[in-house]
Amino acid sequence: MKIAISGKGGVGKTTFASLLIRSLADQGKKVLAIDADPDANLAQALGVKDSQEIVPISNMKDLIEERTEAKVGSMGSFFKLNPKVDDLPERLSAEVDGIKVMVLGGVKKGGAGCICPESTLLKSLVRHVVLARDEFIVLDMEAGLEHLGRGTAMAVDRLVVVVEPGRRSIETAYQIQKLSQDIGVKKLSFIGNKIRSEKDKSFLLKQLPDLHFLGFIPFRDEIIEADLEGLPPFEKAQDSLNAVKEMIEALD
Repeated sequence: MKIAISGKGGVGKTTFASLLIRSLADQGKKVLAIDADPDANLAQALGVKDSQEIVPISNMKDLIEERTEAKVGSMGSFFKLNPKVDDLPERLSAEVDGIKVMVLGGVKKGGAGCICPESTLLKSLVRHVVLARDEFIVLDMEAGLEHLGRGTAMAVDRLVVVVEPGRRSIETAYQIQKLSQDIGVKKLSFIGNKIRSEKDKSFLLKQLPDLHFLGFIPFRDEIIEADLEGLPPFEKAQDSLNAVKEMIEALD
């Protein structure tokens, strides 16, 4: 399966991604985790040693220039639109407990829809792992789904949007829903996170009526403590991990 995860910054998107990836790995699944959020911290959330030293692919100037045959930062130059990327998952992945992790990074200039060597390489890489790799792929996306083109989005088995009880989170969720429809995502589901009470759960169900919720994850101080200690959330919040494991059956 290929699963993309999105949501407003701060809702716990990466926490959920790490819990999902860990749950799949615990079931013996082969998982390739893709951190496609410019604010990259998925590797740390999975317990990758020295994760802060990982260089995002978007910052690998020599690699980008080699594969696209264009100088990074040049304006109006020609470059390959389909660079070779099939060897990169093996070459550039960190590994922890059998999970492979790739950090894409973001393109800081040019805004959304930037057509430049950096974005072209990243989108080609995402397209390759979604269309050609035979394993579980979990993509931790930014809210804008920047790296998903139409063809890639249509091949994603499910887009999961993480929401928390709050107006801004709801607004972002609707924006992602519209964008996902525009690019052809076939299955869209929601996860309610940081749920403190039945009131929080009812708020989300009322604000997002007729939308599919995979489940709800309770608010846990242990997840905050894990972040402060630099530990993966599943090492402190076993009940949250168990909640996500129960959701996996619905991911068909």
